[in-house]
Amino acid sequence: MIPEHRLGEAVVTVLSADGAPLADTEVTVEQRRHAFGFGNIGFDFVRMIGGDDPEGAEAVEAFGGSAALDPARYADEWLRLFNLATLPFYWGRYEPRRGRPDRSRLERTARWLHDAGVTVKGHPLVWHTVQPDWLLGLPLDEVETLLRSRVRELTAAFAGTIDLWDAINEAVIMPVFANGDNAVTPLAAARGRVGMVRLAVEEARAGNPRVRLAVNDFDLSPAYERLIEEVLEAGIRVDAIGLQTHMHQGYRGEEAVLAVVDRFARFGLPIQMTETTLVSGHLMPPEIGDLNDYRIPEWPSTPEGEARQADEVERHYRSLFGHPAVESITYWGFTDAGAWLGAPVGFVRADGSRKPSYDVLDRLVNDEWRLAPARLRTDGSGRLTVRGPLGSYEVTAGGATASFEVDRTRTATTAVRLP
Repeated sequence: MIPEHRLGEAVVTVLSADGAPLADTEVTVEQRRHAFGFGNIGFDFVRMIGGDDPEGAEAVEAFGGSAALDPARYADEWLRLFNLATLPFYWGRYEPRRGRPDRSRLERTARWLHDAGVTVKGHPLVWHTVQPDWLLGLPLDEVETLLRSRVRELTAAFAGTIDLWDAINEAVIMPVFANGDNAVTPLAAARGRVGMVRLAVEEARAGNPRVRLAVNDFDLSPAYERLIEEVLEAGIRVDAIGLQTHMHQGYRGEEAVLAVVDRFARFGLPIQMTETTLVSGHLMPPEIGDLNDYRIPEWPSTPEGEARQADEVERHYRSLFGHPAVESITYWGFTDAGAWLGAPVGFVRADGSRKPSYDVLDRLVNDEWRLAPARLRTDGSGRLTVRGPLGSYEVTAGGATASFEVDRTRTATTAVRLP
């Protein structure tokens, strides 16, 4: 069943090529795309579309993505499920040598995804982890100048192809991060968390005034809530709140996850579930505090784990799709090959074969939550009413096709002219 808040209605007037209403005419209406963001990382596509890394080290390995499994093998399967792709812009991998960014590969990849009807998200503009070594030892003012330039230049360079970014990642821990040297943590300690958010947001909008910006964090404690309160009180405009939910230690359950969503929904901003994972093998021990500390030689997917993962994927997606504040869910890994921490979290196994979780999400996205193609008849004025999930639609008559939207206004009158 489709939740009421995911439905809309459009009154469509169908016109012929000469602009005359097509009265009393049978047409076919089909939903082409969901407005809700069903996302996954597109890291593997950087190699597939963009080509080999000119610096000889793929940017995807540490955070999900594989150089071992050819993504061309599953591109169609990926595109069948997902309409939102997160691409990697980690500064240390994007610009490992000063003044030599890995821009052309990301541009080709983003354009390919965009042309395939996928919304592309850049991740992240500001983060203290994966920083270039050449930043170390520079004066704070110079680090700030370089960071401001990076943010502004990225949003400007990719405007029109990437208009959605994680403006800042994990700002709660940023000023006190102690797991390795980086040049951004000292800057955050000096400027403050709110100051760092302001830097990211202001420079991003200077580069692309139409950009949508999210803050993103794994720390879902009241400290993150306080930061958002302070950011909004300071007049800093952010467009969405990102909540990470890596669940390598087990699914937290609908009640716990929705309680977190409710806490952050009070700010009146859309919620993006930015980094979701559910394991199809044994679970990480609960005593592990930092997920990065759990490293084992092999972490196999198992039949029992895959059945559990499929059930949890359905429960997790149903509960979040049912919450009106949530605008997207981005899963962190399509395949087990090269997945973050080596965990079996993908929808396909390391050999490229589908897991049950793929079929579950396919059923939800493309069957239960999608309007099936329907044959309808226009009235005497060439109009018809379409009620269905928010998103993009096509109307076809006599072999000609035109597009229209069922949008968040819930009712819309749209005239489409068939070529």
